[in-house]
Amino acid sequence: MATGAHRRYAEIMLDVEELINDHIEQQTRGTQARSKLKHLVPSVGVFFTPLLLEEAFKFQDDRRKISSRRFVPPSFNDIRLTLNSAQLMSLTRSGSIELLTFDGDVTLYDDGESLSDENPVIPRILKLLSRGTHIGIVTAAGYTEAAKYYDRLHGLLDAVANAITEKEVKDPKVIILGGESNYLFEFDINAESFLRYVPRTTWMLDEMRTWQEDDIQSLLDVAEGALRECIDNMQLSAEIFRKDRAVGIIPVTGAGKQKFNREQLEETVLVTQQILDLSSPGKKIPFCAFNGGNDVFVDIGDKSWGVLACQRYLGGIEGNKTLHVGDQFLSAGANDFKARLACTTAWIANPAETVALLDELHYHSERQKK
Repeated sequence: MATGAHRRYAEIMLDVEELINDHIEQQTRGTQARSKLKHLVPSVGVFFTPLLLEEAFKFQDDRRKISSRRFVPPSFNDIRLTLNSAQLMSLTRSGSIELLTFDGDVTLYDDGESLSDENPVIPRILKLLSRGTHIGIVTAAGYTEAAKYYDRLHGLLDAVANAITEKEVKDPKVIILGGESNYLFEFDINAESFLRYVPRTTWMLDEMRTWQEDDIQSLLDVAEGALRECIDNMQLSAEIFRKDRAVGIIPVTGAGKQKFNREQLEETVLVTQQILDLSSPGKKIPFCAFNGGNDVFVDIGDKSWGVLACQRYLGGIEGNKTLHVGDQFLSAGANDFKARLACTTAWIANPAETVALLDELHYHSERQKK
């Protein structure tokens, strides 16, 4: 029974793999509208690499025993992890990954926590740096002060500084792109908090230079109005928090560990998104409205712009040599979803899965050397 199920599942995966290969071929010719996959899934986007789905399924089936289950069919998580494996296999077979970018909360550390010294992801990132892979953290957290990023990422930054001192890594490239795509800091062992602020004019994409400050502030004004409307309509115990490139709602200061429910947060995201989409500045300035777990923020730009800016700043790295790892690809305003426009992606559910993903990446990379 398990053997038959394994064969049928693998055949399905091979069929989808071939559909993707056809789409990539049409994409290369500029005729992707003709692809079979496009007809079946009109919203399908760009593929930066093939996906080795049949082989990836066999890899995950060996670990998760998907075919051996009698009553529980392949689940959403089975498919998600199979897609991750297919992406890793393709990337390692086409050469080394030049840039690996991460979300922060829920990807590298638990929501609202920090990247502490004992976090198991740190030695894995150091191993990548020692092999010449560049590391970027593309996060919604938008700070203009290096010290605040150090507070969130001190375990990693201290470890990189120590690895340089011990000559375990040489000239590592670690950058932080905060506020989705608004504030760039680069690791510098001689800088305060080990981070050096990089002026926006140094790394901005050409398209970003066309964004007028008046339009940016007008968009944030509209967003603030939409957020206030949501506070009133749902009687949220929330207050507005505005920055130079973002605006959001947070629990009222002094209200203890107040927690908004998911439905309130997602309603706020969707209402704000719709109002901005229909507004004049919303048609001129890219933005991202997202559910941050216990807040809602609207940022100027999004993670596609953030990843593209990292790629450019680090010398023009291509999307098929970049992997973005994040947890927000499904919920309303999922801010990692937009990274798919800039590079390959891996969808994880928690920091432990990020560690497992990096171990799997190492496994596939080592296999290619044999």
